[in-house]
Amino acid sequence: MQPSSRNKRKRYQPMAEINVTPMVDIMLVLLIVFMVAAPLLTVGVPVNLPKAGAKPLHGDEEPLAITVNAQGQIFLQDTEIALEALVPRLKAIVGTGYQQRIYVRGDEAVSYGRVASVVARVNAAGFARVALVTDTPKGQTK
Repeated sequence: MQPSSRNKRKRYQPMAEINVTPMVDIMLVLLIVFMVAAPLLTVGVPVNLPKAGAKPLHGDEEPLAITVNAQGQIFLQDTEIALEALVPRLKAIVGTGYQQRIYVRGDEAVSYGRVASVVARVNAAGFARVALVTDTPKGQTK
C-alpha cells in the first residue's frame, strides 16, 4: 500500500505559480475607469474662457478657483457665492494658512468690470497672488 500513497502525494501537489491574469484584468478595468473619470475631476463650472498666448502656470497643490460665468454668477470652486460674501469666505481661507495663488476664471461674455470687481475683492481679502485663467488660441501650441 505504500507505493499507492506515494503516488497520491505526488499527484496532488499544490501549484507553486501565481496566476496573474485576474490581477491584470482588474488593473485594466481600473485604468479604464480612471481614464474616463479623470476629465470629470476638473473645475466644475463651465465657462467659455478668453484666448491668450500666455504660458501655463504649474502648481503643486489643488488651486483655489473663483469662476464668473456668462450670467455674472460667482462660484468659489463649485459653490455659488454672492459678491458680498466673497471677502469673508476668503478671509476664512487665509486663516487656515492657504498661501497659494488664486485662479480667477471669467467667461469671455461677462463684462470686464465684473471680473475686475472679483479680483479687487480677492485682493481686499489679503491675497496678493491672483492669476487670470485663459485658453490658448487655436493654432498656438502650449
